[in-house]
Amino acid sequence: MTYLDNFEFFGNIHKGHDFINSIKSGNFLFSLAISYTETCEIPGISFAGADTDSIKFTSPADAEYLYYGYCKTISKIPMTPDGKPTPALLTKTALESCSIPHIVINAGSKILPQLPFIQTGLSYGRNISVDSAMNDTQVSQAVDYGRMVGRNLASMTNCLIIGESIPGGTTTALAVLRGLGFNAKVSSSIPNNPVELKNQIVNSALERLTSKDPYHVISQVGDPMIAFVAGMLSAASEVTKVMLAGGTQMTAVLAFASKIGFNDQNTAIGTTSYISSDTSANFKSLVSEIADIPAISVNPGLENSKFSGLKAFSQGFAKEGVGAGGSIIASMIKTGKDSAHFLTLYEKEYHRLFTSL
Repeated sequence: MTYLDNFEFFGNIHKGHDFINSIKSGNFLFSLAISYTETCEIPGISFAGADTDSIKFTSPADAEYLYYGYCKTISKIPMTPDGKPTPALLTKTALESCSIPHIVINAGSKILPQLPFIQTGLSYGRNISVDSAMNDTQVSQAVDYGRMVGRNLASMTNCLIIGESIPGGTTTALAVLRGLGFNAKVSSSIPNNPVELKNQIVNSALERLTSKDPYHVISQVGDPMIAFVAGMLSAASEVTKVMLAGGTQMTAVLAFASKIGFNDQNTAIGTTSYISSDTSANFKSLVSEIADIPAISVNPGLENSKFSGLKAFSQGFAKEGVGAGGSIIASMIKTGKDSAHFLTLYEKEYHRLFTSL
């Protein structure tokens, strides 16, 4: 059995195999865009934090954990109310297993992380159920800054992996996808996806749209991360291979990028099988509907874990985030190791975390 047996290809499958072959012997750079939308403060919409007050610390804490192995802005790593850990655990383990360097970009986080990062000066997004997410100038600035950062990072690597951390981001992603005309159903950080609540928020937000202009859609119902990362993809894909590491939010990035332009020959989405097999979402068909690119999903094998907190990922909790799927895919390509090998590393890190709490 090889690591390829842990992968599933969809979208443009032929391009998927070409993508992997072209980056096999190259180097990787992982970038994490941290951001915030006040939409996550709506009760019941997100579980990316222990409670509504701590949710604003989730993104900077994810970034700190990747660097330090612990957090500085909060006392524990980000986790759900019942103690299930952030997907950053998978990301950190995968990146460290084969020395893939990473860089953090603040693309509108409410709280600054205590570490070196690229500062964009972008504001966080407002609650789309009651207000426009951003103004037109902020959207243009986010795209322009994304292009600058993307072009620079792309020049340093054979494959730029872009992950994100934005609580409540699946709701704004759903609004953007529908606003741009795609029939989207999106995933959630919990098995019981609050579909009705999301649809209610999205439907009321979409009533503000006065045109299908992509910039208008983002300003009304999006978030800064989508605009910024689409800008990154747009410029970076002209220079090098780019893997959008994530599920729902990255399909929204791809949808916006398809309107502002990117190189589909150099682009792929990498995610976990927990997203691609999520029946409450339509990730697979959505990618094909948006662009002629490959999507690669990896089964991290967490259903075989001896720890219930890790096994929970395979049962529909968290599923993806902080670039977990793309990081695992890159690490498998670089090392040639399969899910069983990485599972022992995840368990070692999980044990370290939960014996040091």
